[in-house]
Amino acid sequence: MKTVHLNNVDHHALRVERRYSAEFGHGVNQALLSPAEFEDAQREYPILFRRDDEGDFQAIALLGFNRGENLFLAPDQWDARFIPAEMRRGPFFLREVEDSSGSLALAPFIDLDDPRLDEAKGEPLFLSLGGNAPYLEEVVTALRIIQERAAETRAMFSMFLELDLIQPVSINIQLADRCEYRIPEVFSIDTAQFSALAPDKLKRLQASGFLSHAIFARSSLHNINRLVELKAAKVANG
Repeated sequence: MKTVHLNNVDHHALRVERRYSAEFGHGVNQALLSPAEFEDAQREYPILFRRDDEGDFQAIALLGFNRGENLFLAPDQWDARFIPAEMRRGPFFLREVEDSSGSLALAPFIDLDDPRLDEAKGEPLFLSLGGNAPYLEEVVTALRIIQERAAETRAMFSMFLELDLIQPVSINIQLADRCEYRIPEVFSIDTAQFSALAPDKLKRLQASGFLSHAIFARSSLHNINRLVELKAAKVANG
């Protein structure tokens, strides 16, 4: 990997192919989500919670049932209207650099060894006069969502835990061919507990900004049916 600070002088001619493939890390059955993505994600994917290695909760979009299985991944493309920021970042990263005033600021970096880079085809990164092209603006937005994810996630789960809204869920799928799939150690919003929230607790949840996130997460579980349909079609097609 050759990661360098992206700039419109040295990299003005660079283009990036928008390709989605297992070789670029997209062949996964879960993708981390920021709370800021819940509204869009709940239209496409089941939103579940899991614990990381330190025991802290994270939000994920469930993409498949088997390890390494992304049911939305088609040849060189992602077959969904919304793609999680973690999957949209491409060969880009955010890192701190020193600006002209000597202060540290976040700036985009790029992996020059990434095979999606080209000078003849793909999305341009810069406009002819040097400003950011629309694709690069999209990438920077995705990177900032990723950068802010940890703090937003901590705040959201702190509120959910305080109100005792998280419960383990059991996801067991059996297809017509008798193949069975189980997603272990995942959590969601406790519907009964949510419905029974006292007015003062509901007001606190709303004031925190995470009331809609609880609703989005719970309502997204109907998308498991879509995953089952995608999996059944994949099995039927061999």
